[in-house]
Amino acid sequence: MNKEKYNHLEALSTKDGIIDALAIDQRGSLKKMLAAGNPDTKANGYDIIKFKTAISEELTPYASAILLDPEYGLPAAKARHKNAGLLMSYEKTGYDTTQPGRFPDLLEDWSVRRLKELGVDAVKFLLYYDPDEAEEINNRKQAFVERVGAEAAQYNLPFFLELVSYDANIEDAKSEKYAKVKPHKVIELTKEFSDPKYDVTVLKVEVPVNMAFVEGYTSTGVIPLYTRAEALKYYKDQSDATALPFIFLSAGVSNELFLKELNFAKEAGSTFNGVLCGRATWKPGVVPFAKDGEQAGRDWMKTEGKKNIERLNEVLAKTASSWKEKIK
Repeated sequence: MNKEKYNHLEALSTKDGIIDALAIDQRGSLKKMLAAGNPDTKANGYDIIKFKTAISEELTPYASAILLDPEYGLPAAKARHKNAGLLMSYEKTGYDTTQPGRFPDLLEDWSVRRLKELGVDAVKFLLYYDPDEAEEINNRKQAFVERVGAEAAQYNLPFFLELVSYDANIEDAKSEKYAKVKPHKVIELTKEFSDPKYDVTVLKVEVPVNMAFVEGYTSTGVIPLYTRAEALKYYKDQSDATALPFIFLSAGVSNELFLKELNFAKEAGSTFNGVLCGRATWKPGVVPFAKDGEQAGRDWMKTEGKKNIERLNEVLAKTASSWKEKIK
């Protein structure tokens, strides 16, 4: 890694080399959340911009960085705390639904060069990936990632690859059926995109098991699929599958459960290097913002939102490892 890229990665991290980043690059899903928070109004682009900006102003003083998108997040990028680094999404929201494969696409009006001119410290790209899908589908996705990685490398920007697993034959990713195959899926995609040919700097990945089916974490009446020992091994296997720095995404779980997942990862011996945490921090603030107005939303952020991110910081300090141990 050259000095320029290393400096960008430092700008996204705490002094101890932990990535403690806030994610709010949601677009279509955030519009739906805001609309659901106040059924009497229809959320629009301006509402999204205001919400992202408020989150940035109120919560980046407690985060090492923020992940935004160039479609709605530019005002929020300007509003972030002076010490918070900036990641920017490079993909279109969602995926292609007109054909099998959940293919991604890049934002048409942006390039890594243009993002760098904005002052970003890293580019992030989201890929849905099923390691067991048809070879022609995965080969096409692999080539796509290679191109993004090469472009980021040309401009000396860290490349954060966000990987979301799925099974082409299982519709509900939260189901018991998918929970049975999730460890295999997550571990295999972690291994695949650790290959140097992709030029990935940091992997942003899911935890390898659905904790709702782990012994000791199930709801009443739910039969566990994994013993505690089995789940711990999956976390360790995921960590062992890569030599790259990797961070966890919150995947929409509650703040409380996400903290339990991080502690569980530490117990397993996982050498994860931080988080890019979105909804687990700010999702409950959507309703007061949408229903009662911007000030009500900011009041929630200043109190409950701040508590969420401070709890996260405390757990990360005890559980995450420095990426500097992996990159020299």
